[in-house]
Order: sequence, then C-alpha cells, then structure tokens
Amino acid sequence: MSQAALWFRRSWLAHRRGLMGTAVAAMAVASVVWLSYEFWRLLWGAAPIWPGSPIGAVDLRAMHRLVHEWFAGTPVYGETAAVHPPATYVLLWPLLGWVDLTAARWLWAATTVVAGAVLVWILVRESGAETPLERTFVALLPCSIYATGAAIGNGQLIVHLLPMLLVGLLLMHRGPHDRRRQTLGSVLFLATLVKPTISAPFLWLVLVAPRSSAPVLLVALGYCVLTLFAVTFQHSPLTTLLSDWRVRSSSVAVTPGQGNVANLHLWLGSLGLEHWILPASLAVWLALGLWIQRRRHTDLWVLLGVTALVARFWTYHRWYDDALLLLPMIALFRAAKGGRSDDGGDLAAGMLLALMLIMMVAPGGLFLLPAPWNTVYLVGQIIVWILVLGFLVLRARPGSHTGALVDQR
Repeated sequence: MSQAALWFRRSWLAHRRGLMGTAVAAMAVASVVWLSYEFWRLLWGAAPIWPGSPIGAVDLRAMHRLVHEWFAGTPVYGETAAVHPPATYVLLWPLLGWVDLTAARWLWAATTVVAGAVLVWILVRESGAETPLERTFVALLPCSIYATGAAIGNGQLIVHLLPMLLVGLLLMHRGPHDRRRQTLGSVLFLATLVKPTISAPFLWLVLVAPRSSAPVLLVALGYCVLTLFAVTFQHSPLTTLLSDWRVRSSSVAVTPGQGNVANLHLWLGSLGLEHWILPASLAVWLALGLWIQRRRHTDLWVLLGVTALVARFWTYHRWYDDALLLLPMIALFRAAKGGRSDDGGDLAAGMLLALMLIMMVAPGGLFLLPAPWNTVYLVGQIIVWILVLGFLVLRARPGSHTGALVDQR
C-alpha cells in the first residue's frame, strides 16, 4: 500500500468519529428542512412559493388525472404527462383510481412514510453498520439526499418502488428453494413495473436469482395480463396504444430541462439522434444482462449498485430518480466496512461514498446554483457516478476482493 493510502487510513482512524458525527449532524438538518418542505408541497402546495420553484404534487396531480381518464376510456397519450405504458394505470389504481385528489395526496403521503420507513430499515440492515453512529448515518442517507425529497414533493414513484424492489430481490436471492419467498418476491417485483424505466434493468437479477425460471415467467405473465386488462378500458387496440405510448415517451425523453439531465436519451437527442434512443437503450440493457449473467455469483449488493447506475443512465429520468443511487452508496458502505484490503479498496469505497454524498445532499446544486455553476455541478456528479460504476465493476471481477460483508438473512 502506498504512503498516501497509509496516511489516509491513519487520518480516518484518528478522526472518523468526529467526521462521521459532523456528517450525521449536517444530514439530520438537511433531512428535517428538506423533507418538511417537500411534504408541505405534497399535501398543501398549490403554487410556487418563489419564482421558478416547483408546484406541489405536480406529478401526482397528473397521474391522478390520467388514471381516472384511462378507466373512463379517454385517450391519454396526446398529453405530455402520459409517458407510462398501459399496465402502469392498472398498478396505480389502488392508490389513485378510487379517491379524489385531496384524499389521494394524503394517501400518497401516508404510504410514502411507510415505504420510506421500510427503505431505511432495509438499508440499515443490509449495510452492515455496527455502531449507533454508523446506523444513524445509513438511516439518514435516503432522508438527506435531494432526490428523495423531490420525489415526495412531486408525488413521484421512486420512494414506493425502492423498498418493493429490494425486498423482492432479496427474497428471491436468499430463498432460492423456498417457493413462497420466490412467489412473494415475484409479486413485489411485478408491482415495481409500474415504472419500468426504473425496474426493467433489475429484471436480470430476477432471471439469475433462483435455479428455476418460475419467478421471471410469473413476472412476465403478470405484466402481460395487466397490460391486456388495461387495454379493455380503451377504444384503441393494443398495437395503437403501444405505438402512441412510444411516440409520446420518446418525445418527452429528449426534451431538456425540468430535471431531465444525465441520461442516454437526452444525450442522443442533443445530437439529433432521436431515432436511436430505443436501440441504444436496448443495447445497454442487453449488455447489462450479459454482464450480470457472467457475474451472477458476485455479492448481490455489488450487482444492485451496478444495475442502479446503469438504470440511471440507460433511459429518460428526472432528478428525483437519482434516489436509485442509494443502492451503489450502500454497496460502497459495505465495501468500506468489509475490512482492510491490501489494494486500498476499502479506502477508495469510503472516499467515493463521501463524494457521492457531498454531490447529492439536499437541496442539490442543479436548481440551487446559477448558470454556469449548475452545469459544473452536474458534470462533477456524472464523473463521480462513472467512477463509482468503474469501481463496482472492478470489484465484481472473479478473484477480486470485494470487501463485501456476508449477506445478512
């Protein structure tokens, strides 16, 4: 190990409690202020509170209207907000389809609190955090990053999806011979396909989890049934609906602004290559599947971290979907906690985690900083994310010391 690495290790060991305590205090303040503001936006915000600030529950309002219009037989794919496939409206009905908007806002807030609590519990449990300070640090990660609050204030789906995604995959991977765990995991994963741009890359982890192909078949069959059921409420045939959805979602995906940053669709659109966005995303998705198949025996959290980063880049996302990056952050924490490594991998994991946290703590720099500093901030984020992706890919190589903790069951 180099002298620089030894110096970093000694410095960290000497000051880790103070540094982590400072980080926890800053994260706690960010969490309280940011989440209070965003829950206010979700429940009561109706107009911007300063010029250019986002309207409260803007996405929830749109989804509520679209769900009701879908089941009333009204064509929806002429609207800008209609970027989801038909099955999404069926999956959203239990939360939005039978209540008015005011009740939907409160129901969404209540389920967000439950989902957030489950997410915190999973992350703390899986991180391997040992001391109260470490557990507090991990618990504050999802609360203190800008993406979680932005999703709550907009009424977006990612906070609901992440716990279902994690529980579903953990059940399938850690109970490969338990049919009930496999079935429950498959049902939970099927529910995450309410937003396939988030969960579709993780389908590869469903495929490699058990010895049986039953889970992936159950997910595929279930999604087909949901899609066909959704179509019965519209007057157009399935092929027309899917074509209209593709056209609408593609046009929105290449439109910059409003947090649509740092993804393959936007980059191709900026180069005038809009017709390549679907083939390019499919190629990335297939490449991820090939890599996961070859690395399927790697620590699950390394696979989750790589998949989340690819999912963040592979298609259209706005800034609230950066909550996906909680998964590589936990993978880094596990690597840093995995014990001292001769190659300094634990140090590298800790430094990358610190950089990710600095770049993601609320309120974030994308809308806070003026131009051109917000662009500098965004470029810095992308560089850090690519470095993390490279680190996790290297740690997944056969024979590499991953620094991973033993899976907790």
